[in-house]
Amino acid sequence: MRITDIAKATAIINQALEDVRPMLMEDGGDIELISVSDDGIVEVRFLGACASCSLAIMTLRAGIERTLMLALPEIRRIELA
Repeated sequence: MRITDIAKATAIINQALEDVRPMLMEDGGDIELISVSDDGIVEVRFLGACASCSLAIMTLRAGIERTLMLALPEIRRIELA
């Protein structure tokens, strides 16, 4: 499936990121949405302590990816910027 309304998808993703943000902030980190493509590729960037954490990719795959894909099933892949 393609994402036909990027603005709506961006709003949904940002809301889902708000749900995981407190967990990241507990460890001094944060996350930022960089882009959403119509073919379902979402690009995010870790900020603060999360940017240099060796477990960042695990955090992305185990928690954030699942949350975002449940919020917006049209997402095919999430990449780190």
